[in-house]
Amino acid sequence: MEKQKLIRIFDKQANQYDNKREDPQQKRWRQQLLSHAKGEVLELAVGAGANFPFYPPNIKVTATDFSEAMLEKAKRAAHHHHIEGTFICSDIEEMSFSDHSFDTIVSTLSFCSYDNPLMVLDKINRWCRPNGQILLMEHGISSNPAMAVVQKALNPLLYRAYGCHYTRNILGLIKESGLKINKVESYWLNMVHLIWASPRP
Repeated sequence: MEKQKLIRIFDKQANQYDNKREDPQQKRWRQQLLSHAKGEVLELAVGAGANFPFYPPNIKVTATDFSEAMLEKAKRAAHHHHIEGTFICSDIEEMSFSDHSFDTIVSTLSFCSYDNPLMVLDKINRWCRPNGQILLMEHGISSNPAMAVVQKALNPLLYRAYGCHYTRNILGLIKESGLKINKVESYWLNMVHLIWASPRP
């Protein structure tokens, strides 16, 4: 999909994301993952700031998103939750930070939308400090054969509607990237993964 069209899809969804009430399980997943964040944090595709209620105190967040409408929602959420943040409207696939810039890099439900997820994982590896951590909550193809068939059948329609791929092998991509996986918890027929990782050794 052409990138500007994808941005428009997410711009239109900004109010929906802002008003979205996730089920308690998803909130627990965010809390479980983000309680480990520390220091200088880079959050990819921050959306409307759904993670901000769950960050521990005394962190500083650099929040990125290619949707200006999403960032406006995220700025308000940061203010509400007393998050010290810098907000950058740009496509993460085109962004550049100095190597070893961040103690923690966070992505929740963003790898479904990248054109080149392996390139983004490579950037994450370079931007994270050697003793830093990478915290991911991502969704992808189920290990259940029947569910996987449904996901593959619906994927073209869902991508056109929401800008999201439902059939990516998230754990496979991360292993291919060379990131060191320290811990994984998988849910919902292995469609959702919480991943604690480190930069390549």
